[in-house]
Amino acid sequence: MAASMKRRSIAKTLRVCRIETGKGFLLTDHAPDALAGGGLSHDEAVAQLAAGVASLAAQQQLLAAQADYALLAIFQGIDAAGKDSTIRHVMSGVNPQGVSVTSFKQPGPEALAHDFLWRVHQAVPERGRIGIFNRSHYEEVLSCRMHPELLKAQHLPQTAQGKHFWRDRLADIAAFEVYLARQGIVVLKFFLHLSKEEQKRRLLARIDAPAKNWKFSAADLRDRQYWDDYQQAAQAAIAATASPQAPWFIVPADDKPMAQLIVVDAMVAALEALKLHAPGLPPEEQAKLAQARAALLSE
Repeated sequence: MAASMKRRSIAKTLRVCRIETGKGFLLTDHAPDALAGGGLSHDEAVAQLAAGVASLAAQQQLLAAQADYALLAIFQGIDAAGKDSTIRHVMSGVNPQGVSVTSFKQPGPEALAHDFLWRVHQAVPERGRIGIFNRSHYEEVLSCRMHPELLKAQHLPQTAQGKHFWRDRLADIAAFEVYLARQGIVVLKFFLHLSKEEQKRRLLARIDAPAKNWKFSAADLRDRQYWDDYQQAAQAAIAATASPQAPWFIVPADDKPMAQLIVVDAMVAALEALKLHAPGLPPEEQAKLAQARAALLSE
């Protein structure tokens, strides 16, 4: 009974976190330090994470065997939101040969010579695989919005820089993701929603602990000055691109184990909904298996 109650609790959490339409969406309605109605303690979340990782590994095997679909998980969040650790924990039990992780840094000369989705499309996972975007094309409507110098480097023609520039770019992203979904790419987007207080604590931990010094960057403090601008840009991006085909999950990121549990359960639920199965062999291949079995047993 207890396990059943916990499963229902997580399902409720996922429903609260999942955003499929931007109508009425406000990022401030989602508390970074809340468990989104999950009702699980920190220790319970840790315990269930292991089971979720095992379920994801089992679904990954079926995904690879059937090879009709791919899963693309997109992670966004401000510095220290826990993107790296979430990806590391959630993917800890899967076959690394079936996973690709792409971290989108500032585009180089080749990417800047193309449209802003060019390099993103190249990184989309092939059928049968899981793809992870650690930051993504959403930096084009987040970082670029706060730092106009990044946008200038793209050498866009004047005709593309009208007053509806950001609206149009978000519409392009939304259309791109719906297109991927129609091709059998399951798109899940996770916004790791961190409070300003918790970010301060994590940044101080990076400074105070010598073993974590390498994680700290002066850019983290610079971007912290744009906190309100970032929140507004994130709200606009989520509202403009949330859809049933490519939903967002607003993950309360102040509690890392709970955030990781939400992510893994969302991925497992999406794969289970596909009703994946290992393909059966035709009669002639089954006959070859029977012959091979007999040969092995006769040794």
